[in-house]
Amino acid sequence: MAAHRKLRQRSLSGNTARTAVTIALAGAATATAFDGTSHAEPQLTPTQVKAKVDKLYQEAEVATEKYDGAKEKADAAEKQLNTLRDEAARKTEKLNSAREALGYVAAAQYRSGGIDPAVQLMLSNDPERYLDGAEFADRVGHRQTAAVELVRQQLREIEQLRGAAHIELTSLKSRQAELKKQKTTITGKLDQARRLLSRLTPQQQAQVTSPTSGGRASRSSTTARGALAAPHSSAAAADAPNSRAAAAVSYAYQKLGSPYVWGATGPHAFDCSGLVQAAYNSAGVSLPRTTYAQINAGQRVSRSELRPGDLVFFYSGISHVGIYVGDGQMIHAPNPTAPVRLAPIDEMPFAGATRVV
Repeated sequence: MAAHRKLRQRSLSGNTARTAVTIALAGAATATAFDGTSHAEPQLTPTQVKAKVDKLYQEAEVATEKYDGAKEKADAAEKQLNTLRDEAARKTEKLNSAREALGYVAAAQYRSGGIDPAVQLMLSNDPERYLDGAEFADRVGHRQTAAVELVRQQLREIEQLRGAAHIELTSLKSRQAELKKQKTTITGKLDQARRLLSRLTPQQQAQVTSPTSGGRASRSSTTARGALAAPHSSAAAADAPNSRAAAAVSYAYQKLGSPYVWGATGPHAFDCSGLVQAAYNSAGVSLPRTTYAQINAGQRVSRSELRPGDLVFFYSGISHVGIYVGDGQMIHAPNPTAPVRLAPIDEMPFAGATRVV
């Protein structure tokens, strides 16, 4: 049997080794590129950042309105659930009293050997009392029957209440799940916007977040707000179609400079529909919570017919609202980078207007 010679492994010489290392590094770089871990995100210009941030804020506002709507329904479901539980508790207390009374009757019958009260009276040592006694026994029998039927009715009512409470609880859990979903969406969009803004210098950030006009209205000092509110609020209120609209306009002017907080309805922070709701609440008018519902809360008016106090809505999804104050201006709560302020209604895509009547 022929002997097999063991093949010698050749060591990599200089050029061969360098070639192998180059190929390995190139392969690693290619793999990393496919992974996406080595990609540096392109540097965006302030204009590009502004476009992306504006889109993120608009998407966050859509989610905010959905959150507000879900919260309103969740609050209503929770209130109804508590009402049903309270009513069930009251009826259960009455049921327990009725059952206790029946228990006393049952115990008395047991002690007397279970003999019908009429029979007992017939066997009485005083027959002259028979008729009176029989009539009394009949009354007792009817009361027992009524008591038993009352217990049965109360049991049915309690079961109905428990069924209704179960439905409300299911609804509440569904609304709470929707709240969680929309909250995650909102915080995600806002975090993305913050990350984009953090790449800019302070001067660039100011350029991106500053309003196109009406910037003076965003000052948050009491003096600035007072100076703005006094003359402009009075003029706008005078042109309002009714006293309620005038009061809402005055409230909006008083809130200039208040911070934007999604889901907030005042008195110190607002989102867009929260500001509108609070303004009209101050005037004794109850408005729905969301932009989708607020646009149907009054009489539709055209853009050419706008008067102070009218609600102006923006974007195709009706996701933003402000309070018109005249001269092509509105007061609104824009987004987390800007407080409640004056702004031209031309700065967003106009979708419609409603006059609260």
